[in-house]
Amino acid sequence: MMKNLSYRLLYSVAYLLSLLPFRVLYVLSDGLFVLVYYIIRYRRKLVMTNLSTSFPEQSQAELGRIERQFYHWLCDYVVETLKLLSISNDQLLQHIEFRGVDQLEEVFDQGRNCAAILGHYCNWEWLSASGLAFKRHPQAVTGLIYHPLYNEAFDRLFVALRSAHGGVCVPKNDILRSLIGYKREDRRSLFGYISDQSPKWENMHLWLPFLHHDTPVFTGGERIMRKMNDAVFYVDMERPSRGHYICTFRLVAAQAASEEEFAITRRFYEMLEQSIRHQPSFYLWTHNRWKRGREEFERKYDVVGGKIIRKEAYK
Repeated sequence: MMKNLSYRLLYSVAYLLSLLPFRVLYVLSDGLFVLVYYIIRYRRKLVMTNLSTSFPEQSQAELGRIERQFYHWLCDYVVETLKLLSISNDQLLQHIEFRGVDQLEEVFDQGRNCAAILGHYCNWEWLSASGLAFKRHPQAVTGLIYHPLYNEAFDRLFVALRSAHGGVCVPKNDILRSLIGYKREDRRSLFGYISDQSPKWENMHLWLPFLHHDTPVFTGGERIMRKMNDAVFYVDMERPSRGHYICTFRLVAAQAASEEEFAITRRFYEMLEQSIRHQPSFYLWTHNRWKRGREEFERKYDVVGGKIIRKEAYK
């Protein structure tokens, strides 16, 4: 009962804030920026470390400019995400533009499904919540694969936000079962995979160069795409102005099952880095992306028959 009460209280506050017009929400965001950046100084040391190691060619003045722009965007992201609870579909589509959707329709015409791969860049919540409307395939299912949050009230709130406009939220452990179910029903689907998180030690099957770092990356999403033989698209997001986003679907793999292992993941990280370098302020720099290094991994783990085993386990 207490958990349900906490969720209802949290939802009510979020919904009331979402009713405010954008101009008021952005005033609140400006105030939140002062609080987060100057007073709380939320993760500023981590953000500057991430920026300086990702862009070693940049001056301190330029890194400081990117840092401030990032915190401004992060506060905008918060109020924009809350707005999803009350904004109409028509209003939302005035703030987010989709390009390349005809490519997805062509895949659906062939009786096949699509996967969209993206990072924590620009407002991924607006993308996942928007629920693309397909002209020739209006019954197609669109959604996002997500990692449930530990706090139940916040987890329920984010599911409500992400499904407010027709999108479907599927926990990562259930996605393969859901995709097979849609396929048996002969329903076309497009699911988004946010694939730039830092994997746990036991999931570090691949390391890639990314923003001047030797970076461990997730490969589980690619395995599902290959198993389902999806057509895979990278979602290239841009923010031309405050409160407006452009999402362009760029083909990564026409038939995932035909690709070499890790080829899709490699291309994704190359394309994501290009997006970040184009507009670096809109990446989630507060995430401790490079907290696990290869040297520590090799000290603690061995790879035996393709499996990652902690060295202490067989000593």
